[in-house]
Amino acid sequence: MKIAIVTDSNSGITQAQAKELGVSVVPMPVLIDGEQYFEDLTLTQEKFYEKLKADAQVSTSQPSAFDVGELWTNLLKEYDKIIHIPMSSGLSETCHTLSHLAETEYKDKVYVIDNQRISITMRQSVIDAINMVKDGKSAEEIRDWLVNTKMQSSIYIMVGTLKYLKKGGRLTPAVAAIGTLLKIKPVLQIQGFKLDQFAKVRKLADAKTTMMNAIDSDLKNRFAELRAAGKISLAIAHTENYAEAEIFAEELRERFPDLQVQYIDPLSLSVSCHIGPGALACAATIKY
Repeated sequence: MKIAIVTDSNSGITQAQAKELGVSVVPMPVLIDGEQYFEDLTLTQEKFYEKLKADAQVSTSQPSAFDVGELWTNLLKEYDKIIHIPMSSGLSETCHTLSHLAETEYKDKVYVIDNQRISITMRQSVIDAINMVKDGKSAEEIRDWLVNTKMQSSIYIMVGTLKYLKKGGRLTPAVAAIGTLLKIKPVLQIQGFKLDQFAKVRKLADAKTTMMNAIDSDLKNRFAELRAAGKISLAIAHTENYAEAEIFAEELRERFPDLQVQYIDPLSLSVSCHIGPGALACAATIKY
């Protein structure tokens, strides 16, 4: 049985990388001052941050269900079944929309997997699906594994500025003003469903220590058995902050020498538009 793997650009997988991996990546639409762009096709990371820092009105939306349906239809001319891994349903309605489309028009042919991932953890899910196909697993086995392991992942994010959280309505102007004066750097977390506050610190070094301590706690508790079995990977994400991301990756390697830092990726634009440039993130995720 031939199984196709589909994801979207929230995974951090570029169109060029998709060709190398043999997967399809749906570009996410980004609206900038009312004009629609598509991530990694008509919108680069550089252009996105240029517009964001110029105070353009930036938002993201769902990919067209019609376009995704056309992609599925074309893939099914060559493949028997499709595994489609979108961003977490807790962060976008895309998953629900595509699940309904699959159930009503592609039943038992397309499986839309709500495994609660975004960015570097979502990339890991795609790599896992690819490796399971190589191992001869069925589409149903791949679906079940991805769903059953969906909460075996953590992301911690240090925000470089409060400006965009305020702009998106996640902070009141008064709290954002006080935070900016005090140079507070919030540390956020994504545990599957949504972006939540985790801690407040003042310095970059403190933020990195807080995130590494959080990962350490997960590794010693939630992921202890997986770590012992060699089934945990680490990864780094950032928003226009690659130099600090490389330094942070080295610090992670020193702190957790038994684990590999698999990726250093730009953070998904769907998250970036809410937190702005200068962010750092680290993740621990189960791997197949």
